[in-house]
Amino acid sequence: MSDPILKAVNLTKRYGKVVALDHCDFELYPGEILGVIGDNGAGKSTLIKALSGAVVPDGGEVWLEGQKVSFGSPNDARHAGIETVYQTLAVSPALSITDNLFMGRELRQPGIMGKVFRRLDKARMEEFARQKLNDLGLMTIQNINQPVETLSGGQRQGVAVARAAAFGSKVIILDEPTAALGVKESRRVLELIKDVRARGIPIILISHNMPHVFEVCDRVHVHRLGKRLCVIDPKTHSMSDAVAYMTGAKEPDQHLEDA
Repeated sequence: MSDPILKAVNLTKRYGKVVALDHCDFELYPGEILGVIGDNGAGKSTLIKALSGAVVPDGGEVWLEGQKVSFGSPNDARHAGIETVYQTLAVSPALSITDNLFMGRELRQPGIMGKVFRRLDKARMEEFARQKLNDLGLMTIQNINQPVETLSGGQRQGVAVARAAAFGSKVIILDEPTAALGVKESRRVLELIKDVRARGIPIILISHNMPHVFEVCDRVHVHRLGKRLCVIDPKTHSMSDAVAYMTGAKEPDQHLEDA
């Protein structure tokens, strides 16, 4: 197996007497979709926040492409090539699709108009946005300048995934991407995830939806009591096994703990 593209070693994070991460290890390999599952309060969110720069761990190390990194903010992680799509549909409803894709990354016009007068290059941004939506098969969106609030939940999540895919050059983290969506919209997001992986970008998928995890993931990281309990293969383990591991009803074999 190749070296991990993203790795964490002995991550710890405490909030007073509460231990959110307890010497946690983590590996994401190139080109894979890695599921992260765990009971409520297991520390999944803290782990993801530590990997995406939203939380600074108290101890441990994070490595990206073999280089030790230290993220002080989500912007640091973005600049390094890690994009995160949050469960809360982190888009601005009143802004257009194009403006949402380029929020904080706006393109300026060349020459004096951009450098001095700070004029935006709207034509170039619109062309780029249209291309990215086409790449992900979101052709149902006719007008990329329409406000995001006019889109369905699945289309909004598609815009968020498109933004991550456009700028997440190394890793994309998806936190419960189908939690607020219906069956049809959830299916489209799962197809988007497969499309992004087909382009060679590895994905971390955090989800409580076991059928979704077992459908699209290559490996599943089971998180329990602030650390990685084991890593399982969806092809050789059942959803019942996964639930039993994460709730403590069943202990994993030694070789799974060492995975």
